[in-house]
Amino acid sequence: MSFFGKSILVGLAAAALISLNGCLPSDSSPLDEEKEPHYVLGKSCVNAMDYDGAVKAFSESLEANPRSAAAHFQLACLFDQKESDPAAAIYHYQEYLRLDPKAGNAEVIKQRVYSCKQQLAADVLPLPSAPAAQKQLEDLADKNRQLQDENDKWRAYYAAQQAAPKNPPPNNPAPVSLGSPTPDDISAAPANPVAAAPATSATPVHTSVARPARSRTHTVAAGETLAAIARKSGVSLAALEAANPGVTPKKLHVGQQLNLPQ
Repeated sequence: MSFFGKSILVGLAAAALISLNGCLPSDSSPLDEEKEPHYVLGKSCVNAMDYDGAVKAFSESLEANPRSAAAHFQLACLFDQKESDPAAAIYHYQEYLRLDPKAGNAEVIKQRVYSCKQQLAADVLPLPSAPAAQKQLEDLADKNRQLQDENDKWRAYYAAQQAAPKNPPPNNPAPVSLGSPTPDDISAAPANPVAAAPATSATPVHTSVARPARSRTHTVAAGETLAAIARKSGVSLAALEAANPGVTPKKLHVGQQLNLPQ
């Protein structure tokens, strides 16, 4: 290297030592680490806000002196604060503490490592945004309201089924009265009923009127099967099926009317 080039390098090193305003370890590093030419160039790049050039220069300083704690510290600060690379910042912070375990700023460095790990976790596992979470909550609330409405409808239906009579009375014809004679019967009756009675009749004959058989029905409730209805009504399953020819046993529905055999 020419004398002019050496003069420029020495001047840059002096300017870097005078105007230190970047990240520096809290306790002093060995002077030979800070005097390394690439390290001095890196400090000059930091002062000039050429952070890419500073990263390159401090990396070359580590190639020249792999045990340079000061170079690790400068790279950690750059990756943490300027380059937004938390993984690289964690590595260089940890190397700095390994090479200088008695550093006076060790606790501060550990806090920075913890913050970088949090940032790295947030980048790897991003949380859902607030609008998306709000939309999910609104959808769940709508589904809950729909289910509640359906539940209320089923409750009202079952309550109406419980209140309705199970076997409504059939439409019976008007009863026939045998003991009350009509005016025609009175006018046609003989004056002496004993004389009018036939001699061969010892006891009166009572005439009975046949009444229509009372039909029975059953309203299907929730969970009932045809076999269960037959057992409950005291009839056989075959008779119940014969009384309901159009009913499919496996397709009963709530509220369906079934005819019960006599």
